[in-house]
Amino acid sequence: MSRIRQHVRGTRRMVTTGVAAATATLLAVGLSPAAHAEGGPTRATAIDNAASALSAHASALGLAAPQDTSVRDVIVDKDGTQHVRYDRTYRHLPVLGGDFVVHLTPGGAYRGADRATRQTVSVPTVTPAVPGPKAAGLAVDALRAAHPDTTLKQAKAKPQLVVDALHGTPRLAWRTTAVGLDSLGNPVARTLLTDARTGARIDAWDSIETATGDGASLYSGTVPLETTPSGSSYQLKDPTRGNTYTGDAENKTDLCIFGICFSRAPATLLSDADNHWGTGATADRASAAVDAQYGTDETWDYYKNVHGRTGIAGDGKGSYNRVHYGTNYNNAFWDDSCFCMTYGDGDGTTFGPLVALDVAGHEMSHGVTSKTAALTYSGESGGLNEATSDILGTMVEWYADNPSDAGDYLIGEKIVKPGFGKAALRFMDRPSRDGSSADYWSSSVGNLDVHYSSGVANHFAYLLAEGSGPKTINGVSYNSPTYNGSAVTGIGRDKVGRIWYRALTVYMTSSTNYKGARTATLNAAKDLYGAGSTEYNAVAAAWSAVNVG
Repeated sequence: MSRIRQHVRGTRRMVTTGVAAATATLLAVGLSPAAHAEGGPTRATAIDNAASALSAHASALGLAAPQDTSVRDVIVDKDGTQHVRYDRTYRHLPVLGGDFVVHLTPGGAYRGADRATRQTVSVPTVTPAVPGPKAAGLAVDALRAAHPDTTLKQAKAKPQLVVDALHGTPRLAWRTTAVGLDSLGNPVARTLLTDARTGARIDAWDSIETATGDGASLYSGTVPLETTPSGSSYQLKDPTRGNTYTGDAENKTDLCIFGICFSRAPATLLSDADNHWGTGATADRASAAVDAQYGTDETWDYYKNVHGRTGIAGDGKGSYNRVHYGTNYNNAFWDDSCFCMTYGDGDGTTFGPLVALDVAGHEMSHGVTSKTAALTYSGESGGLNEATSDILGTMVEWYADNPSDAGDYLIGEKIVKPGFGKAALRFMDRPSRDGSSADYWSSSVGNLDVHYSSGVANHFAYLLAEGSGPKTINGVSYNSPTYNGSAVTGIGRDKVGRIWYRALTVYMTSSTNYKGARTATLNAAKDLYGAGSTEYNAVAAAWSAVNVG
């Protein structure tokens, strides 16, 4: 039997996560997707019940003979209520905006559904008039246009034929992701959606979901680590959290399209002779790895102990981290194709190593989103995608209760250098403090970069948690205004985390916009606390305060 040992270095007190207490108190109100009443419905039962509902309500769900469905996610509430999320294909082609969630009573009866689009999914033909190579060329051109100040190397593109139901009347389209390397050898990627009959551009978005850069040296002091013995040494792999591990990318980069990699940076598993990892200085390559592994530990524990979700995909399996990615790479990202988090070292002027705790929570939450609502990474849904990672990443930071990186409503504050010119990447109490983000919704907010349109939801979450006006929390000063001049009273961040998570996993779909997010969070608040409850009314008030009505 192998031994799992835990050591810490230095004189600072060891930080504990208080798992037992968190489980006892935080699950008292929340609805656990993994839990159900004794003898109640299981995941398999829910899928069977949903299959019957699909057959009986095919017309209401817009299902027709050329279409097929596949289960993406299943949630069973404590009272047995079931929610089964589906993806849709049309003549074997993925349907963008075809996803939907079927809601069932504890007895398995159909209760209703949330659909990403209510349009009839049908196209005259699935034969493109625009050839794939031309779509690939257009995507490479779009990638070059998005990065005019750098010389792209090894630019490649891979088109995929889809049915686009996200942008009006369904039509045949090419979804093409172009990837390349910038002048420093770091990856850039952009996805172009092109009408497959006319070649007209439909939409485009950056394909690497990011925290927009992070930095500094080690941020969380001395932390506990679960490791795996291997001969006379130890591996930075946690067998208590699905074998999540951290590897060294050796300053190399990926070149991948739709999971097909022309080259991929390594993730060389770190090992250590005495199970004391790093020195707290960037000169020791293990130091950044400690932060990354600790961040995945805390994020795993947050989702498991607060929301009942074991692992990013809810299947108990771990992911992995790559640190020291690229050269002076000012970013971190989640990548579905490797099911992993990747962290650059920063340029040392604007950002340090991008391995701070809230960044880890942010990136892993992109993985949760991809396995649940799969919010499209453009327009208002793209802003909600980024905001979900900011909101839940912030909840991870508060959950960790680490005195070296105390909870706050600042994003990436630990990684910014004086050269960045601001104290953090983003500010949830008043997002416009970063000079670019939106405090309130407007009809043009969907035209912003998703990291800036996210400000509306970030502001909503702060107001819902803490309320409006000036205050100091954990030594940080905030002053949150409202669009309508109202005074908002907060309900506490724990309730905000539960409401947002349930809205994401049960009610949101790929096309959810801000109006839809209001409806989804109100439904979640009703499920958790009751219609007309203080929490329900606070959700409505906070959305009104950011001009979402």
